[in-house]
Amino acid sequence: MIVMARRFLIVTACLVGTVTFLIGLIVAGSMTPAPAHSATEPRRAVIRPGRTSGPGPAVASFADVAERLNPAVVNIDATTRGGGRERSRFDAPPGETTDPFGGPPERERQGPRRGAGTGFIIDPEGYILTNHHVVEDAERLTVRLADGRSLKAETVGTDPDTDIALIRVSASRPLPYAVLGNSDTLRVGDWVLAIGNPLAYEHTVTVGVVSFIGRKLFDGSLDRYIQTDAAINFGNSGGPLVNARGEVIGINAAISSRASNIGFAVPINQASDILPQLREAGRVSRGYIGVALRDVDPDLQRSLGLSSSNGALVQDVREGSPGARAGLRPYDLIVAVDGKPVAGNDELIRLVASRKPGTTATLHLVRDGRALSVPVKLAERAAIRDAEQSSDLSMRAGRPGSALGISVRDLDAEFAERFSLPKSLVGVVVSRVDPTGPAFDAEIERGHILLEINRQPVRSIDDYRRLTANLRSGEVLALYLFKPEIPRRELRTVRVD
Repeated sequence: MIVMARRFLIVTACLVGTVTFLIGLIVAGSMTPAPAHSATEPRRAVIRPGRTSGPGPAVASFADVAERLNPAVVNIDATTRGGGRERSRFDAPPGETTDPFGGPPERERQGPRRGAGTGFIIDPEGYILTNHHVVEDAERLTVRLADGRSLKAETVGTDPDTDIALIRVSASRPLPYAVLGNSDTLRVGDWVLAIGNPLAYEHTVTVGVVSFIGRKLFDGSLDRYIQTDAAINFGNSGGPLVNARGEVIGINAAISSRASNIGFAVPINQASDILPQLREAGRVSRGYIGVALRDVDPDLQRSLGLSSSNGALVQDVREGSPGARAGLRPYDLIVAVDGKPVAGNDELIRLVASRKPGTTATLHLVRDGRALSVPVKLAERAAIRDAEQSSDLSMRAGRPGSALGISVRDLDAEFAERFSLPKSLVGVVVSRVDPTGPAFDAEIERGHILLEINRQPVRSIDDYRRLTANLRSGEVLALYLFKPEIPRRELRTVRVD
């Protein structure tokens, strides 16, 4: 009886435990276990500013940069009484319709003119950098600070060649200022920020990337524009282009009228180099030797038999210039200045332009395979003026074309008189260019005068035929041309089809 009672108690306890467990599951809401999540199962990413959802650099936020730089950015009102004619250096360059933040290239001033642009303070004393075309011919300048104050400004100095101007305001207390960076460290793809007053919307901030470095637009010898896709519009002119560290690396200067996301800025290093002259003299003096140059590409090196592609090749020597007085000649390859090697055309121009007029620079060059050192006393480079473009180069019917894809005719007195050509100029005139031929790809145009082929003179049509009679496919020729609309001599390489 006792054994039976114990078994009954054990069975009863088991039944009670089982019932209790089942009731617990019912109360919990389900007898089905929750599904397990794999550690590798993808989840919806939540991206926050300054963070990343995976490997790689953090997403940059320009909020702090904009907050820090905005007080240093100013609005500039430039007023002119009117009368006379107005001309802007920022006419559309060949092949690129670029529209600056100014007006049309030339127009009558019918009355007072008021323009607006942007600038940025570069020190507590009130010095402000902006564009030359913002303050050009202005008779009254008014600067509106970020805190709402309006102050009269004076022009300290301008440089039309690089479109840079330095102005100044006087304030009762030190002003907030922007830190200048190093534009030489920029890389294509770097994030940049533009601050300005586009279309009178003050202190507008836009962000983009560096699209290209060293863009040539107006003056092929000095231009090194930074191209960016950060939105830039009318009124941004003179405003800062800023890197992710909050340093100014450019001065916004121009936009393309053919696209809404192509803007151009003057590198800040170009401004830093001339700031001392702008402060002290109000203008910039640059050294000048009076030669037209070009880089040496593989085709030119091959066609002229040059031993190196380093250096700048002389295409033309201006009559009466320091280079002419020093005896420089076309085809001279300048490889160094005062012992400092030069890689190409741009570097040589920068080295010469950075020297004071009146000083002597020693040019190291290669002429017909011989190394020479030529001292040149530098003159002062004149301000760049837009070359007058001839829109009508009507020619008489040309002769049959050649393997180069051009037709030529003799250079006659009528043509020479029309373009005031030098009397010593001897060559043939390009009368037709086949748009499917190799000369077209080399940018040879009607009206160009062909002087030499591979350093052989072309005095007549017979010379031209003789020098092009036995051309082989793939052969590269160096054509020495005179462009009467500039006027200047230039070298072009043409690869025979």
